Amino acid sequence: MNEKSWSNSIVGKIQKAIDQYEANLVVKSGQRLPYAYEILKYAGQEPEVTKTVYETDLLIYEQWPDQAWKPRLIIEVKINSVNTHDAITYSQKASAHKTVHPYLRYGILLGNRKHYALPGRLFRHGAYFDFMLSWKKFNPSPDEFKDLIDLIRSEIKTSRNLEEIIFDSRNQNRKRYTFLHRPLKLKEGKTLSSRKKRPSKPI
Repeated sequence: MNEKSWSNSIVGKIQKAIDQYEANLVVKSGQRLPYAYEILKYAGQEPEVTKTVYETDLLIYEQWPDQAWKPRLIIEVKINSVNTHDAITYSQKASAHKTVHPYLRYGILLGNRKHYALPGRLFRHGAYFDFMLSWKKFNPSPDEFKDLIDLIRSEIKTSRNLEEIIFDSRNQNRKRYTFLHRPLKLKEGKTLSSRKKRPSKPI
């Protein structure tokens, strides 16, 4: 199984889970999303713009009855292992997408990782990730899937809060925050090292 087929296989399960608490969120795999807009020329004061897009592994967006929609959350997926180039590339994609969509949340999900933990290279090079998850198999355990859905719900709320903070800053009726804190949340699982075994090779 490759990343594309795996992401396709979990779309329906994620969609079913988030439908239970919110009906206007849509999960899609392979959705193309702009990460840059470039001005070709100006016609008077109006720019002529072209866009450049990346294909996303999993996109969760908010959609309204008039078919207007807004991206809220991107989850890139990798299976088995992730190398330094992967970590740097996905992190740069996250940065580019957030430049165009400053309220967007972005993370990575690793599948079929056995008992290996999140690799250190993700922490070192994934500067623009908002979250990282690792599943032992292709199909998650109940706890692993619950963690993902809880995270999605939290990140959707964060996306909406960021949008409000960024775009309602001049609104007289805006909420007036006086405190912001971005904590680091970790969850430890049973890994090869925690069972006092050394991995056969670094992953």
